[in-house]
This record gives sequence, C-alpha cells and structure tokens, in this order.
Amino acid sequence: MDAVQKHHWYFVVLLFLPSLKVAEVQTEGSTVRLEEGMVLPCLCPWNGNLSMVSWTKDPDKSSVAVYHPEHGEHIPNPYTERVEFLKTTHMDGSISMRNVTHQDIGTYHCSVQTFPRGPWTQSIQVEDLDEPPDDSTEEEEEEGSDPPTLGGIRTDTELVAEPDSNLTISCNHEHNGTVYQVVLERIPPGPSGIIGVCKRVNGGGLLKEGDLMQEDYSERGQVSCEDSLDVNLHLTGVQAEDGGLYRCTFSTDAGVRTTTVLLTVSPPGGFSLSVYMMCVYVGAGTAFLILLIVIIILAVNRRKKHRREEYRVKLHPSQRQWRQWQRQ
Repeated sequence: MDAVQKHHWYFVVLLFLPSLKVAEVQTEGSTVRLEEGMVLPCLCPWNGNLSMVSWTKDPDKSSVAVYHPEHGEHIPNPYTERVEFLKTTHMDGSISMRNVTHQDIGTYHCSVQTFPRGPWTQSIQVEDLDEPPDDSTEEEEEEGSDPPTLGGIRTDTELVAEPDSNLTISCNHEHNGTVYQVVLERIPPGPSGIIGVCKRVNGGGLLKEGDLMQEDYSERGQVSCEDSLDVNLHLTGVQAEDGGLYRCTFSTDAGVRTTTVLLTVSPPGGFSLSVYMMCVYVGAGTAFLILLIVIIILAVNRRKKHRREEYRVKLHPSQRQWRQWQRQ
C-alpha cells in the first residue's frame, strides 16, 4: 500500500499546484552561468516546515525535479542522473546539474511549498556568459579594408550554394592558444540558434577529464567534431532557408575568438555555376569534335589528291595521251 501511495503522490500534488499559486510569494530572479556542476539556488528565507519543492523550465513549464520530505525525489528525463537536490538546510530546495549542454540554457522556476506560510517561488536564468559581445560593439576596420557585412555584422567568409546541392560549413579558424570549446550557431538577421558544440570536458558522469563531447542540435544537416576541436556542418540538399549568417565561437585560454560565414543560396532558375560550367564543357567538347571532323576531312581529301597524282605518273605515255585526248 505504501508503494502505491509513493508512486501516485507526485501526480496528486501536481493537481493542487494551480490552486496553490494564488497566494505564492515570488522573489526576484538571478542569473547563473552555464557550466559543469552549476548550482541553481532556491533557499527559502522563511521559518517553518518544507512540504515540497518543484522545479520547472520555460517555455512549456516542463518538470525538472520534485522533492518531498516523505516520498523522496522524482526527476524525469532528460534530467535523470543529472540533477541532485543539495538540501543544505531544511528549507533549501537548491539543485546542482552535471553533464550540462546548451539545451540547459533557459529560465527555471523553483516553487517551495511551506507550512504555515504557503508557497515561495524564485526564477533562475541560465545563460552562456562566455558568448562574445555583439558585433555592433566591435571596433570598425580601416576604411577600404572592411570585409563584407550583412545587417551590420562583419562576415569573414562567403559561400554560395545551389538548391539541392551539398555543402560543408567549417569552423577551423587558425588561432593561438589552447581551445576548450567551439560553438557553431546561426545568428540574425534570419533564424538563429545553436547548431553544434564541440568541447573538452573536465570530468563528471561517464566522461573522463579531457574527453571530447559533441552536441548536435541541427535539424537540416549533421555536425561532426574533430579532435582538434574543429566543427563541421554537413548540409545535404541545400534549401533556401539554409542561407544566412553562421558564427563560430572559439573559447581559448587567450580569450574568445569568432569567425562569421555568410551562406547565399542561389534562387531557382537564376544563375547556376554548375549549369554554366556544364554548358562550357559541352560547348568546348562540341567545338573540338567539329574541328576534329574538319581535320579528318581535309586529311582524307589531301590523301585522295596525292593518290591521283601518283596514279597519273604510273600511266604509260600513250595512255596519258589517250586520256588527255578524251578530256579534250
């Protein structure tokens, strides 16, 4: 009977959470850096008894972890074996998170149910504080040497692809120092978001210190991560929506370095380099074939003329005279 109650207590509590939110007290949120073993604080300042702690994550309020003093913990996927309640005091609902990825960036909400004062909540914003500053704050290059820009963002490399072709976008910028992490992302204008991450981990979980960790969030291609921490995005069947700005961010012991790639997809029916080159090859082949036929015809005619002249020389003088008389 106790096993059945422990199995269902979590769902029963969730049914009453909406009604409990009416009297909840919410404190100002804080910001936490995305890093291995990060701690999301949730220390209720009140005196009393803790009834339950629940953690959710925006935007869909998905459950991260729930703790009940009597029934224990409930940590659903994908946080299983990654989230741990610290419980440093009897009113502490703080959690720590390991094996973090960029999918863990976002807003978290901690709700502490207490007796007799009721619910107390706090919001935590997890951000990647190692991201470089906006390109708009960078110093301008000397006039006459400015690289191409799009929407005020400097581009270091320009790529042109045709619809339905294959293309590889590479983050292999030459840099000084030791590289710890490389992030490939799409940036505005246009769709934005992290595509892939390649980094060295400091241990924890199933990974040993120095192991290579790859995160692939691409929906249109495949991300590969090399031992040199070079990240490549392989696009198969390029589409118009693949065009835009891609940024590679290198976190090194010498600081943060970035390179930006501008991918342009040729419009259907417009200029196509492959079609143009095919026309050039076909035209050159046709011209060569015609020239060869002309050379062969000239060689054959010359040979026939030469053979006729040899035939005349071999004729008897009387026959030559008779032939000449016939022609007259």
